[in-house]
Amino acid sequence: MLVITRKLEEKITIGHDITVSVLGIKGNHVKIGIEAPRNTPIYRTEVYKSIVEENLRAAVVPQDISLLSE
Repeated sequence: MLVITRKLEEKITIGHDITVSVLGIKGNHVKIGIEAPRNTPIYRTEVYKSIVEENLRAAVVPQDISLLSE
């Protein structure tokens, strides 16, 4: 993991087309802005994990396929 320290209004660039900006700092909370192409999905990690888990559950085929007709 790369750890970078940034101050308010400073930015980092990822690749050629993603920019992360520090927009605000209040106590333990940091507000960030992300500029990326529209076709780049951006998720909070907890949301991404639940999407992955749901996709894995949906991909499981039941042993008894007669259950699919219910």
